[in-house]
Amino acid sequence: MERWIKRCPCFPSREQDLTVLDYRHCSLKFVPDEVFGHERTLEELYLDSNQIKDLPRPLFHCHGLRKLGLSDNELRSLPPAIASFISLEELDISKNGILDFPENIKCCKCLAVIEASVNPLGKLPEGFTQLLNLTELYLNDTFLEYLPGNFGRLSRLRILEVRENHLKTLPKSLSRLQDLERLDIGNNDFSELPDVLGSLTSLLELWCDYNKLTCLPAALGGLKQLMFLDASNNFISRADEELLCCESLSDLYLSNNCLTQLSDNIGKLNNLTTLKVDNNRLEKLPSSIGQLANVSEVSASKNFITRLPASIGLLRNLRTFTMDDNQLEELPFEIGSCSGLTVLSLRGNRLRQVPVELGHLSHLRVINLSDNALDNLPISLVKLKELDALWLSDNQVLNDCVAIICPIQQAKF
Repeated sequence: MERWIKRCPCFPSREQDLTVLDYRHCSLKFVPDEVFGHERTLEELYLDSNQIKDLPRPLFHCHGLRKLGLSDNELRSLPPAIASFISLEELDISKNGILDFPENIKCCKCLAVIEASVNPLGKLPEGFTQLLNLTELYLNDTFLEYLPGNFGRLSRLRILEVRENHLKTLPKSLSRLQDLERLDIGNNDFSELPDVLGSLTSLLELWCDYNKLTCLPAALGGLKQLMFLDASNNFISRADEELLCCESLSDLYLSNNCLTQLSDNIGKLNNLTTLKVDNNRLEKLPSSIGQLANVSEVSASKNFITRLPASIGLLRNLRTFTMDDNQLEELPFEIGSCSGLTVLSLRGNRLRQVPVELGHLSHLRVINLSDNALDNLPISLVKLKELDALWLSDNQVLNDCVAIICPIQQAKF
């Protein structure tokens, strides 16, 4: 008989074989008594998505329990008896009403993963930092105002999420988290990024969106392995040149900020695949953007951009290019060299015409030219055999386009 057995009323099991009980989504108000009959063999217990309010004392006799799921219940506290879970490796108590961790959570020395998001915890006990085997910690939306000063003792952490709290700073001891790969401090009260972030040399992902940041500090330049940075929805008006030292960066999100320009050296980010700078105050894109040979998506809508650099034509891997709601009056003919382009959106600009070279973009599937000042379209567009959608509303162009649009439709249908 297999060691993994899901609890089923019509499939009784011998105690020595049963290691897993799954009571998720069972509308339970109490922990079933059946659980206590398997205290010697039980390794995994899932009680998620019920209406359980209390954890009975017999539950804590399951000393061999390795995984415990209690998310989405009505718990308001964790009993001190949780210290008896000396083998527990994964604990999920998210989406409850738990007010605090007991100090003796420190006795659960084997804990590697804690998911405690969406609870009104307010703070962490000092004993929490004695959980030295923690590798993943999720504390999103838990009313935290600070992390313990010795938080850096959790040196094995690979993932730390503290999103949607009230944090304004991070303890300096965080520099000891040399294995940290993902840090999410989004939607907090940071007005500046702590310099200690520059010490997290293994960091791959940094989420700092929805804060009150005004700049991206030079310290970020030390994050040589950083691949993903989301600093959108802040008040950032500048990004220090040192950011360009993040040579592994592949995804850069800076939308909804106050940027007036992008660095002329942005082309140094050779591994960049996604660049999003929507809703800023940009008046142009730097010519060095043409050096981003691996970029597949560029989104710069809702700015004040009046022209595109000719170097845009060097982006042969570009798939999606979005420039809605800018002030473009023309497109460089070089855009016809973006041979991989599938989506081109230029809605809400001041275009009077588009270059004949658009007809060279044989993979185009969507073109949005709505709300411009077009009075004609080039006949070369009939060559776009893969085109699925051509948006032209709110333009002057009508009659001259019928001869173009009809052949495209006939080719498609």
